[in-house]
Order: sequence, then C-alpha cells, then structure tokens
Amino acid sequence: QVQLVESGGGLVQTGGSLRLSCAGSGELFESHFMGWFRQAPGKEREFLGAISPRGMSTSYSGSVKGRFTIARDNSKSMVYLQMNSLKPEDTAIYYCAGTLGGYSESVQDYDRWGQGTQVTVSS
Repeated sequence: QVQLVESGGGLVQTGGSLRLSCAGSGELFESHFMGWFRQAPGKEREFLGAISPRGMSTSYSGSVKGRFTIARDNSKSMVYLQMNSLKPEDTAIYYCAGTLGGYSESVQDYDRWGQGTQVTVSS
C-alpha cells in the first residue's frame, strides 16, 4: 500500500510562492490518481486539484486555478504542488491523497493520505 508524506510548508508573505512535495512509498504509486486538499481551522477539507497517474491531465478547483500547479515524477514517486500568488485565505493544512478509483474531487474517494503540512500566508 502507498504511504504519503508531505513537506515544504511554512510561513510566506502575501504574493509569495511555495512548493509542496509529497513523497510516496509502496507499490502502485504510479497507478494512483493523486489529489491535493487543504483544511483551514473550522472548515471542511477542500479539494484543490488532482493529477492523473501518468501526469497527462490535471484539474483544479476554481479557488486556485491559475495560481496552483500540480506535477508528478513517478520515477521518484513524488507529487508536487506549486503555489504562486499566495493569499492569507490560502492559510491551511495541506494534504496530498491518492486513489486507485479514478478521478474524484471527493474526500471520501481517496484512501491514501499524508499527515499534512502547514502553510501560513501573512498579510
């Protein structure tokens, strides 16, 4: 089974950039759709975007489209979230997640989760 570990979070000023990484281990990483989610205090976990197993297609939520980019490198079992033009409302814990069930924007469809990494955007 795939295990996931996020890294790269931190404190950044408004307008700044961060790149989050998600390291996968275990079998079938390259067969998983990989998604990025975030959860702010007091809010539900929010879908940000996903990438297909071979990285040929991506999809993003309206709140981050044009600012965030997802990429993957299956040779390294890595998925990345490049975040640009960050805003204070992007402050949250960010999670990567995996599913063998195909493209989904729903939390419940992902069965592999990392522990999360905190991103704080100061105003």
